[in-house]
Amino acid sequence: GKLVVKPPVGHRFAAEQSVIAGNTILYGATSGEAYISGKAGERFAVRNSGATAVVEGVGDHGCEYMTGGVVVVLGATGRNFAAGMSGGLAFVYDPERTFATRCNHEMVDVVNLADEEYKQQLRTLIERHVEYTASVVGKRVLADWDTAVQDFALVFPHEYRRYVQSVQNAQMIQTQKVQTSIVQVEPALVVA
Repeated sequence: GKLVVKPPVGHRFAAEQSVIAGNTILYGATSGEAYISGKAGERFAVRNSGATAVVEGVGDHGCEYMTGGVVVVLGATGRNFAAGMSGGLAFVYDPERTFATRCNHEMVDVVNLADEEYKQQLRTLIERHVEYTASVVGKRVLADWDTAVQDFALVFPHEYRRYVQSVQNAQMIQTQKVQTSIVQVEPALVVA
């Protein structure tokens, strides 16, 4: 399913500064999508194992014990983000570079977003967010993409990172085996 939460037409408040969705949204989610134009409360996407979500800020304990899925946060997070997170990915917009102080680093690395595949995944999710919610924040990020993308932190769980690396290594070994087993064959001379 798809969950879209946005302010009503004609609203007179800044959605990105308002808690528009409550606590424990996507608790234990296994699939689906959520696009929230505004902030969510505490424990957002806790135990998420497969849902994809874009939100404009979260309270304390976001993405705790997450094992899968993808979360994009286009605003500030509360404290203890990613505690016990063993899988999935989280992209956090952090132009002030303060997110690392609110993240629980015990099971995750917080890295700069450098990989082009992850950048494209992030952009696509923000484009969907704008399409479904008309998000002002999303539009602002997309309008200045080349600069804004540098302000995202990627939350990458240690276990998931090791898994991704092992898959990449296996693919590289397989590619090398295929390349070394290719034998050059001279074309046969065809006489008409």
